[in-house]
Amino acid sequence: MNPDVAVGRTFPDFVLPDHTRTPRRLSDLQGTADLMLLVLIRGFFCPKDREQLKALTAFHPQLVVGSCHPVVITIDDWHTTNNLRQQLGAHYPFLYDEKHQVRDALDILEYTDPTHQPMIPHTFLLAPGMEIRRIWNGYYYWGRPSTAELHQALREATQAIRRDWDLSDPELKRQWDAGDKSNFYPYGVKSMEQTLVEMAGAVDQYAGSA
Repeated sequence: MNPDVAVGRTFPDFVLPDHTRTPRRLSDLQGTADLMLLVLIRGFFCPKDREQLKALTAFHPQLVVGSCHPVVITIDDWHTTNNLRQQLGAHYPFLYDEKHQVRDALDILEYTDPTHQPMIPHTFLLAPGMEIRRIWNGYYYWGRPSTAELHQALREATQAIRRDWDLSDPELKRQWDAGDKSNFYPYGVKSMEQTLVEMAGAVDQYAGSA
């Protein structure tokens, strides 16, 4: 893997078409204050990918209420990408990268598969600002994070970025009573309307286009 893609570094802000053929910038899909779970897969042909995405789709309602935005990137074409997403019953963005720009920029060509030439499956947990917090290498299926592992990693990452994690802090109570909501989520960063739009998965209402 490209040595610049490491924990603590900033993940490249790719722009790729989604399952509706609309160009999407990763940072727009993440927003400014939330976590992102970015899943890079081989494609529809891989049974390991499908099993991972089945679990992710079942886990998705928890990601929604936990303010984490999942995004999948595949090397499939638009039609195949839609088939996979629809068969899973997924309601989160699937981006497709027929030109292999993600694979080549990250230097994750799976050279053991000369037929498909996919990228080695990886899962990234990104903090606000596209900061890489965790990386899982999924070349072997058991290298991919279970939902239990994701839960733990998301707990740790959320605790690190949310100042109001522990409301028993008396200083937080003083700030709230004084009307200072800057350290409270989502009150200090976005409206409740914006929060509900994101939770509804209304991508076109919160994510800009390239």
